[in-house]
Order: sequence, then C-alpha cells, then structure tokens
Amino acid sequence: MHNLIEYIPSDLLNFLIVLAFSLLIGLEQRVHHIHEKPGFLFGTDRTFTLIGILGFVLYKISPESLLPFMAGGIGILLLLVVYYFIHTQKYGDFGITSIVIALLTYSLAPLLYLNNRVLTLSVFVSIIILTGIKEDLKSFARKFDSKEFLTLAKFIILSGVILPLLPKEPIVPGIELSLYKVWLAVIAVSSISYLSYILKKFVFPDAGIILTAILGGLYSSTATTIILAKKSHGEKNKWTIVAGIILATSMMYLRLLLLAFIFNKKIAVKLLPYFLIPAFIGALVSFFYYRKDRENQPKESLRVDETDANPLELKTALVFGFLFAFFSVLTDYILEHYGQKGIELLSLIVGVTDIDPFVLNLFQNGLSKMSIDLVVRSVVLATIGNNIIKMIYAIIWGDKQIKKPVITGFMIVIFTSLVLLFF
Repeated sequence: MHNLIEYIPSDLLNFLIVLAFSLLIGLEQRVHHIHEKPGFLFGTDRTFTLIGILGFVLYKISPESLLPFMAGGIGILLLLVVYYFIHTQKYGDFGITSIVIALLTYSLAPLLYLNNRVLTLSVFVSIIILTGIKEDLKSFARKFDSKEFLTLAKFIILSGVILPLLPKEPIVPGIELSLYKVWLAVIAVSSISYLSYILKKFVFPDAGIILTAILGGLYSSTATTIILAKKSHGEKNKWTIVAGIILATSMMYLRLLLLAFIFNKKIAVKLLPYFLIPAFIGALVSFFYYRKDRENQPKESLRVDETDANPLELKTALVFGFLFAFFSVLTDYILEHYGQKGIELLSLIVGVTDIDPFVLNLFQNGLSKMSIDLVVRSVVLATIGNNIIKMIYAIIWGDKQIKKPVITGFMIVIFTSLVLLFF
C-alpha cells in the first residue's frame, strides 16, 4: 500500500484527501441534522464537498500570493453571513457551528500543503468528534459551576505561572531547600489530588464505596478513612465500608510510589517491594471483606459526597509548602544531631500528620545526605505511622461493628511492612 501511494502524484493525493475529508464532514452534518426541517441547513454532503474542492482549486491557482484563495474565502463568508441572517429571522436559531465547520472545510487544502497530513487529519477528526458529542457536552456542562473554572484557574496559576518564576537557589546555605523545590512538591501532590477530584466529580459522580475508596485514596487515604468510618453508622454495608477503608490505604502506597518515580527513580525502584506488596495484601484483605457483604446481603450503592472537596484551595497549598520546608529543615537538624535512629523515630512520629510533605522532602533531598537504605526505611516507617493513626481514626469515628475488622485489616498491612522492613 505504501509503495502504491508513492506512485500517486502529490497534488492528486492531496486532492483526494481534501475530497474525502470534505465529503465525510458533509455526511456527518447530514446525519447530525437528519431530523431538522428542510432548508434548516445551507447544505450537507455535496455542499461541504464542493466547498473543500473550491478551497483546493483556489489555493493551487496561486499558492504563493493566496489572493484567489482569500477572495474565494471572502465570497463564501459573505454568502454564509447572508444565510445566517435569513436563518435567524426564519428559525430563531443563532448557532454558528455549521458556518465555522464550512470555513474549516474550505481551509483544508492550504492546511494540508503548508503544514502536514497529520495536523490536517487531527483537524478533521476534531471536527467530527466535536460535532458528534454535542449532547454529551451539554450534559457534561450541566455538572459545572463557576467554582470549577476557578479551580482550573488556580491549578494553572500554581503550575504554569508561579512555579517558573521561583528561584532554584537554596534558601538556607547547606540545606537542599529552594522555593522552586517547595512549590514543585505542592504541584506534584496537587496534580494527583486534582485528577482524583475530576474523576470523582465528573466521570464517576455516583461512585459506590469501593470506587470512592480508590479515588479517595489517590487524594487522601486519611480523609477517606475518616469519611467512610463516619458513614458506617446505620449502614448495612459494614464489611464493604471496612473494605473501602483498607483499599484507600492500598491506594496511598500507589500514590506515593508514583510521586517517587516523579522525583527520584532510584528511590522509587528501591521502594517497589516495600509499597507494592503491602498494597497487594491490602487489596486482598479488602476483597475478602467485600465478599463477606456480597455473601450476606445484596450489594447496595453508597455515595460518599464528602470526597468532592476542592483539592486546590490556596490555603491548603501554602500549608503544604510550609510543612515541606519545615520537615526539610527538621530532617537536616535531626540527621546532624541524632543520626539514623533520630531520623527513623521522626519518620514514625510524622505518620500521625500528613506524610506527603515529609516523604516528598526525602524523595527530593534525601540522597544528598542520607543513604538510599535510610531513605527507604524512613519512608516505610512514615507509612506505618500513618496507618496506625488511620486505624485509630477509624476506631474513634466508626461504628462499633467495624472496629474489630478494621484493626485486623490494618494490622495485617502494618505487619507486612514490618516484615519487609526488618527481614
């Protein structure tokens, strides 16, 4: 097939591409508006095909000056303006999608010659897709409110505006800490949290307990544990809630492993068994608890709306940045004055707080003054401390019926980490 194409003249091949794309765009317009009244559109398959051919011919007449092509474009634009005026008067429809598509079809030829076929194909596919998903876009837009665009704007400001402006030089001599590194850590965690937030709110708005645990674990396993524990009161799905709590912790390991690969692949590779095995064991425990609910009663769907909280609040980002800087200085101080044992004790204690700032500091700066084995031990100890505090949270806020299985599930995961750490 490739050899056959080589024997076709370039102009003929480009003409056939324009012809095919224009015809398909016109056919898509006919199918999309097949239930409209006669005369509602200015044209469909034949009209769009002829518009594409006209653009090709006028471009080829004078590809250097483009005067014939521009004159033809102005002529088509005037015709479309007249059509639009009459159309709005007769039908009261003020949409201009078909008009824009007609102008894009007219521009296929110069796009094909001046750029490349891949870009032309991308434009063609975009036209087809955007026309076909009109109703889906309307449905998707109904889920938005003004806060969503503010959230997106915040994310762009955090990552695309502030980060490039920050200096990379150390703030304090002798400590591997710069404003750029602090904010980069904020961006990394915010990106994963934002992705989880988008998936939960727009892709899986009616997520049940298990899916909520997966998405919530990517955002914050601690917050998800507290939310599910509170939901356990008065719910019949006790075992499924316990399964969700343990599964959120499994997702914590995967989230931290992803962050490790982003910041330091050497540490990430070393952490693979210490994170993947507890995550797998946690998933097995979660599946065991989930099956107990399925065996005892029909599955019920439980929505957990609290996980829709906005993950990009500026105050949250600033607090995270402060904690990252604080743990960076504290880690350097503890290492200098108390050595390895001090770092390990600090790692275990840090687990009762948000471990992300501490762990990210180790991913970015740990190898500058610590061995990779000490970094790995410290990260694993931090996750153990965090699992202990999550277990306590679940006991405090959860229904009394979930306390024993929660303790059992967390102890299995914690014991797995300890075995890996010491043996």
